Amino acid sequence: MTLTDAAGWLLENDSFLILTHARPDGDTLGSAAALANALRRLGKRAALYPNPEITEKFTPFVSPYIADGGVFEHVVSVDIAAPNLFPQGFKGEVDLAFDHHPSNSGFAGATVLDAKRAACGEIVLALIRELLGEPSQEEADLLYIAISTDTGCFQYANVTEETFLAAAELSKAGADTAGLSRLFFRTFSRGRLKLEGAVYSGLRTFHDGQIVAAVVTRRMIEETGVTENDMDDLAALPGKLAGHEVSLTLRENENGSTRVSLRSGKRVNVSEIAKKFGGGGHAMAAGCTVDAPPEETLKRLLPLVEEALGNG
Repeated sequence: MTLTDAAGWLLENDSFLILTHARPDGDTLGSAAALANALRRLGKRAALYPNPEITEKFTPFVSPYIADGGVFEHVVSVDIAAPNLFPQGFKGEVDLAFDHHPSNSGFAGATVLDAKRAACGEIVLALIRELLGEPSQEEADLLYIAISTDTGCFQYANVTEETFLAAAELSKAGADTAGLSRLFFRTFSRGRLKLEGAVYSGLRTFHDGQIVAAVVTRRMIEETGVTENDMDDLAALPGKLAGHEVSLTLRENENGSTRVSLRSGKRVNVSEIAKKFGGGGHAMAAGCTVDAPPEETLKRLLPLVEEALGNG
């Protein structure tokens, strides 16, 4: 479905429940809340599914849009690539999906997919232009959160000219770029800083330094006292080591499984590696969950990454 077709469908219908993905980040939450606000400006009934994993950092921004009950006629998802990423507790069908992941499984009745976009927030901004001409100040804040957090404050390789143009448009619309950047990129809890120190001191390299891995165990999490609110963008930490090509972040879950984040340069498509474990994502940023502890997971991943480097 084209963006124009999607805008037409939204205008023709009413009553939308908007889904964000499991372990929600700034892109899914900011994009979904901005879409809800835009639909409300159009006189539509729109609200976010009450995702139980929303963390404290994002709560003030999205709480005005969380559904407090009732039945909705249509379901729209934002930044969700596959049904296994639906938020906890949701069961049902999705009518329309907005996404920027090339690994999108096509689960929705209709999909607006633009894999060239650095963040789903860029797609929602373009949708708001179709619907209303320009974003409101509230939507500008929400979409700036979406785009800036999914690009590492405009540092990642997914950033394009369109990304900067979107940020400029949001700034013109009144986004608090300085305040939001300080909150999401320049201030951290004491526990988060302790955890970062532990991660950096425990970095391991393989394949002549081309692979760097960080393991975050439950013990590290407990000893530093961090909460889920402190865990944003851990995957960026090992990638700061000079000379690497692929970085792996392996975080031990409470049930003993391992959440894996893979990042790479242009030589390796880490999405293909993540798919082998039921995950997916982008060519240079992907993830999966492996039903094994971190050390065993690392042993499974390394040969695949080394093979990909050898073929690169």
